[in-house]
Amino acid sequence: MRFLLGVAVLLLPILLAAQAQPIPAPPDVGAPPADATKTKSGLATKQMKPGTGEAHPGKDDVVTVHYSAWSSDGKLVTSTLRSGKPATVAVQRMLPGLAEGVQLMTVGETRRMWIPESLSFKGQPGKPKGTLVFDVTLIEIPTHAPADVKKPGDDAIKTASGLAYKVLREGTGTRHPTKFSTVTVNYTGWSTDGKMFDSSLERGTPSTFSLDHVIPGWTEGLQLMTEGEKARFWIPQNLAYQGKQAPYGMLVFDIELVNVQ
Repeated sequence: MRFLLGVAVLLLPILLAAQAQPIPAPPDVGAPPADATKTKSGLATKQMKPGTGEAHPGKDDVVTVHYSAWSSDGKLVTSTLRSGKPATVAVQRMLPGLAEGVQLMTVGETRRMWIPESLSFKGQPGKPKGTLVFDVTLIEIPTHAPADVKKPGDDAIKTASGLAYKVLREGTGTRHPTKFSTVTVNYTGWSTDGKMFDSSLERGTPSTFSLDHVIPGWTEGLQLMTEGEKARFWIPQNLAYQGKQAPYGMLVFDIELVNVQ
């Protein structure tokens, strides 16, 4: 079931593909060139642009990617470039060949992948047949701890309670939640040693909470946000679980406010 959800995310634009302006297929769409690297599984890949980071996604990570995919005859199958909005999906929910290829990448890298049918849809009725060719750009690994996970930097804002935060992406709305609002969010949480302890992204679906039933740091922090905004919060223990249960100590959350009900 989890695999099928990931496929749905990655193939969502397929219904609109025939109606939109074509995205040209690469010249080597028919077969991998001699300088492509092949793995034991049969996947062939070629780095098109090197990454800016060093860390690779693991099989249990979530990645944010832009991608386009073609059949080997050059027909576009799907692309996030249609909307300009990248996809965020768990690696383990991807097609097997895509999951293998993404784990070879670093943030900022663009890689072309020739994925044989045995590593894609395996002849499923109604799904693309044969080899699929993906161009993938790895934008971020949101389940990896940020560089400033240990403590807030000089660019963070501190409130009177001791909460620290910084805006990662401005919101698209103007309405702020109240402490009694019900909100839908995507989030990932880490302890200050960089260990992830929870993530809605890993589960593949946003979470909905009433702000009067969460830790005080969330109640305060979410009221500072507007819909569409993404922010990082450093929540001291007295505004988190107060040493009464794990996780202990300061907690760091990246939170995207999807909507306010």
